[in-house]
Amino acid sequence: QVQLVESGGGLVQAGGSLRVSCAASGLTFSMYTMGWFRQAPGKEREFVAAISWSGVVTYYADSVKGRFTISRDNAKNMVHLQMNSLRPDDTAAYYCAADGPLRTITLRGEEYDYWGQGIRVTVSS
Repeated sequence: QVQLVESGGGLVQAGGSLRVSCAASGLTFSMYTMGWFRQAPGKEREFVAAISWSGVVTYYADSVKGRFTISRDNAKNMVHLQMNSLRPDDTAAYYCAADGPLRTITLRGEEYDYWGQGIRVTVSS
């Protein structure tokens, strides 16, 4: 059974930093593209960042480019999202997702096979 479990969310002031992580189990992690998505209250889910199964290719939404960094540790089956210079409009539930095995990296949420339960990030002004 595949499980993706997010951790590290919480409350932070605008301009601050936070790192959210996702622990994966039940799949050959090194063969899966990993993505982060978010959903703010009353809004649709949106793509945030993705990293290829090899870790070589990364993509970011324009709204987070230069502020957020996605990384992965295939030895520990973990993916991380380092979020710097946080803004109130980054407030959302953040979800990690896995797509694979060995598929081309995608930004489309509907192509991801597995999802975590989400973790809340709140940025106060």
